[in-house]
Order: sequence, then C-alpha cells, then structure tokens
Amino acid sequence: MSPALASVRRAFTCTSCSSDVVKWAGRCPHCLAWGSVTERPPPTRSAPQRRAPTQGALPLADIDARPARAVPTGLAEFDRVLGGGLVPGSVILLAGEPGAGKSTLLLAAAAGCAGVGLRVLLLTGEESVAQVRLRAERTGSVSSAVLVAAETELGAVLAHLDAHQPDVVILDSVQTVSSADVVGAPGSVTQVREVAGALTRAAKERGLVCLLVGHVTKDGAIAGPRALEHLVDVVLHFEGERTSTLRLLRGVKNRFGAADEIGCFEMTETGIVGVADPSGRFLSRGCSPTSATPGSCVTVAVEGRRPLLAEVQALISPIGAQQPQRRSVSGLDAARVAMVVAVVERHGQLKLGPADIYAATVAGMRLTDPAADLALALALASAHHNRPLPPDLVAVGEVGLAGEIRAVRDVARRLRAGSRLGFGRALVPPGAIPAAGGSGALAAVADVADVVEAADVAAALRLVGLQEPENRR
Repeated sequence: MSPALASVRRAFTCTSCSSDVVKWAGRCPHCLAWGSVTERPPPTRSAPQRRAPTQGALPLADIDARPARAVPTGLAEFDRVLGGGLVPGSVILLAGEPGAGKSTLLLAAAAGCAGVGLRVLLLTGEESVAQVRLRAERTGSVSSAVLVAAETELGAVLAHLDAHQPDVVILDSVQTVSSADVVGAPGSVTQVREVAGALTRAAKERGLVCLLVGHVTKDGAIAGPRALEHLVDVVLHFEGERTSTLRLLRGVKNRFGAADEIGCFEMTETGIVGVADPSGRFLSRGCSPTSATPGSCVTVAVEGRRPLLAEVQALISPIGAQQPQRRSVSGLDAARVAMVVAVVERHGQLKLGPADIYAATVAGMRLTDPAADLALALALASAHHNRPLPPDLVAVGEVGLAGEIRAVRDVARRLRAGSRLGFGRALVPPGAIPAAGGSGALAAVADVADVVEAADVAAALRLVGLQEPENRR
C-alpha cells in the first residue's frame, strides 16, 4: 500500500441501516444485523477546480481609496476609537458586561449616523421594537431615519438587508440570532460562527457597515468562538463600574486605526454623552492637588494618543503570624502588582510579608500601562511609612525585577498633562529629564531604593526639589 493510501482513514458502513461504523464488526451495533458491515471505498481526491477570478488584480498605486474613507458618526469619542468613523464594508464587534450601556451607545450612534444622511437599520433580538422606542425617548435618540425590527433568524435578517438596503446595520446581539441551516441553539459556537460569517460576507459585498453586539463570559472574554474576533475588522470593549457613571470604550483590534485607543463617556439620565477631557476624573481629590493621604500616588497613563491622570492607592494592614496573607487588587494587573510588591520588599528593604496588601485605582480606571509601576511602588512605601507624598507629585516609570526604574514613552506629554492640572513636580526614570524639556521640578529615580526614600517626607521634599534652585532665589 502506498503512503498516500495508508494515510487515508478507513471507513465502514452498514448495508442494512446505512449507519456509519467506526471499525469493522461482524454485527452492526445499530441495527444488530449480522454480516452487514462493509468497508466504504476511499474518497477520490481530485485537483481543485480552477475558476475565473471575480475581478482582476490592480496595481496598489492605482486603487481608488475614496470608497473606504471613514464616515463620522457624530459621536466624537466613538469616532476617536474607530480611527475617524465608520469605514464602509467593515464589521465591528462591541462587547461588554451586562448593563454597561452597549445598546444605549449604539442607539446614540445610530441617531448620529442618521443625522449625517446614512440609512440605519437596527435589528434587535433581545428587545421588542416598543422597548427600543422607550429607550430612545429616554436617551434623546429618536430619529425617523432609523429603521427598527425585532428578528432572531438569520434568513429574516438577510431579507431585511435586501429590502431596505441600509448603509449601517446594527445587530443586538449576535448571540441571539440563529440559522435554520445549522444545528445548534442560538449562541452556540456553530451558530455564532455561521451568523457572523454570513453578515461579514454581506458587509463586504454590499459595502455596508455592520455593528455586532457581543456577550462576554464571567471572565470578561467575548463569548463564542475565538474565530469571531479574527473574523471582524474592529473589536471594542465597553467597560465601567456599575457604581460610576463613567464608561470607557477601549479598542482591542482595529484594522483602520490605533488598536489601543480609548473613548470616555458618561451615562446620564438623558443618555450617554462623550467626555472630551477626562483628566482628573480618575483622582479621588478631583482636578486639583489640594491634599494628599498616605498610600496614594498619581501617575499619568497613555492610552492610545491620550494621556490620563490616574490615582493609585495602596493599603497595608498588619495581621497576626497565624493568619494567611491577603492580596486584593482592583483596576490593576494582579500579576504585575505581585511583582512590584516583591521588588519593593527585596530591593527596597521593606518588610511587607506579614501584612495584607490592597491595591486599587480610583473611579474604576483599569491601568495596563507599565508606567504606573513607579506610582504603585511609591504608594506601597508611603503606606508602609504612613506618611503622605507631596500632593502635587506625579510618578511615571516602569519597575524592573532588578529594582531599576526603566524609561517609558511620551514622558514630556505625560508631564504636560499633569502640569495642566496643577501637578508641578514629578519623579521620572533616569534620562527622562532632558526629554521632558527640563520644565517643572523634576527628579530622576534610578532604583527602588530611591523610591522607598522618596516615600519618607524629608527625602521626598529633597528628591522632587521643592526648594527653588540657586539661580531663582
């Protein structure tokens, strides 16, 4: 037998009941007939049939890019995350926790698109059309140019596209729609893949924008197959604390713009509105550095092209020798917090082991920027000494395993954002002062030992240069 034939898996069929059998047996396990199991011939492998291409290949320099220009939606923060607006033929997946405001955001976007002359079709599988109208009245998004239909079957969804020929279609949500041609309940892996694939093909063929709402699992990941995120052009996460009115639209994947951009929104009684300047909303003491408490330090994170001031807080609570240690983290990466705690203990000579440690951000801000490491280390040291840092101090820097403070990007832009809100002093990594232009009272910290010293009031005053230079006296 040739290697090619040996690699073909043998298959067997019962001639009595036509059932497939995994291996040969004297008796069919389904109909219990004797001597009816026979081997099927291996499938013939033919070369793939060549077809004429749908369109000829063109030189890249001769392709007209105007049909793919982004169209603004009227929501500035939404357009910022998308990279300028909606690109015709694109498929956008919006995911978020239940109650975050995904449907409200897309309803406002639909009204904005209708305001600029786009035909919008909103298909809902979770609400009735009357419920959508009530929410639109409550949020001020009522528009006669937005068509609404309640559908949960893929064939009906595609029929609406044929009948109305929209420029933008919104499906809320992709997990509620099923196809009659695929076996499985709505929301299953096969159904989600089939529905998303069919809508993606329709978007590419018709040049319309398809906005899909996706559910998330209890871990915060998008429900359904991982191929769903690869299939679409843009993946957005809408997040925010239930106790806060502030919402963040975070880009995860974007084929038409920056993939790490964020947009800020505020949920009000009259709907959702964009927040053009969110600086200071993530600080417990507002936009002005009027006071400081032990265990608190302000940093400047860069999300996409936007610098945001965020406050990092730490609490160290001594416990008995027999009690287990507790590490609680909110708004920060738990693994990174554990690393910074270990580095501060080892290289900063702080005994944090026999204590519970709590680390969090203010106002539900989720920090992923490594530049917040220095602020976390300062907050830990400040909480350990029970002495506050200067109220107008910001810290920007990444902490390494060897205890060194590493450089981060856009130091000058971060410090300008802090200076605009009254933070005139900063601790930065070595070499960042010339890049920052030498403005303000800056001091460089090289390792964690300097950080621990800075958490002491006297050393902090010396490090950040509260006293005026000799040439200014």
